[in-house]
Amino acid sequence: MENSQIIIDEKYMRRCIQLAANGIQGARPNPMVGSVIVANERIIGEGYHVRCGEGHAEVNAFASVSPEDESLLKDATIYVSLEPCSHYGKTPPCADLIIKKGVRRVVVGCIDPFAEVQGRGIQKIREAGIEVVVGVLEDECRWLNRRFFTFHSMHRPYIILKWAQTANGFIDDHFQPLLISNEQTQMISHQLRAEEDAILVGHTTFNRDQPSLNVRHWHGPDPKRIVLTRNRPLTQLIDDLYQHGIQSLIVEGGRQTHESLMKAGLWDEIRVETAPVTVTDGTPAPKLPVEVRVRSQQIYEKNEIVIYTRQ
Repeated sequence: MENSQIIIDEKYMRRCIQLAANGIQGARPNPMVGSVIVANERIIGEGYHVRCGEGHAEVNAFASVSPEDESLLKDATIYVSLEPCSHYGKTPPCADLIIKKGVRRVVVGCIDPFAEVQGRGIQKIREAGIEVVVGVLEDECRWLNRRFFTFHSMHRPYIILKWAQTANGFIDDHFQPLLISNEQTQMISHQLRAEEDAILVGHTTFNRDQPSLNVRHWHGPDPKRIVLTRNRPLTQLIDDLYQHGIQSLIVEGGRQTHESLMKAGLWDEIRVETAPVTVTDGTPAPKLPVEVRVRSQQIYEKNEIVIYTRQ
């Protein structure tokens, strides 16, 4: 593929990702998907999966095409951040709709790992004689639906370990609660809670701090609250969450809870907030695993949030 075409495909796939992210709350437990239809270097239709049980991104994109642009579909390219479905679920297969509309070309961000799709949508479209390109901005598309992918491929929730620490590496002050987050990072933290299915703390943290674990600084649903106890082994708890359809889990401590999950290899993402304050004693922050890489770093009113993922 020519470099110029790669640049064009990446441009419109970025728009797909941007659209898809609007479904962060409504699409669950389905994946977030965005779609853009382009003809003559112009977007003639676009859409995203707004709500579970309703139209998929491709359906909404085709529905947005104006009557005067319908004739352009035969020469159009449809971009989709996730492989079009090929099975009947709550809605008909999107692969069939794409074939019916007769577009010239399909560009897919990444393959759907869900057992009923897994390449079948792409295969069906290719067998209809339509050109299909796969893997445009694949890493970004997979990151967008990391919860969905982890849930279906690893049969457990996507697990985010999260803590705040002082500049000299403590998570409290003389073993008493310490407000480390600032106004802006509190809001970001509550936004994360609204985007995930459940939140877990250890029983010591729960009994000592009595955390609300809600989204009072953001708009959205409260995550399901879970307290880890000695009565239920960690692996059993994670399996129970999977069986109940929990796709993502935030873990907010304390240290022993974080370290037990890291030791068991039960983590996918680690978020560490560091404030420019120090204390003389307290609970040391958990130690990062060896196999981490920095995904992103941001400063919010002097507090730094670093997101780590596996290497």
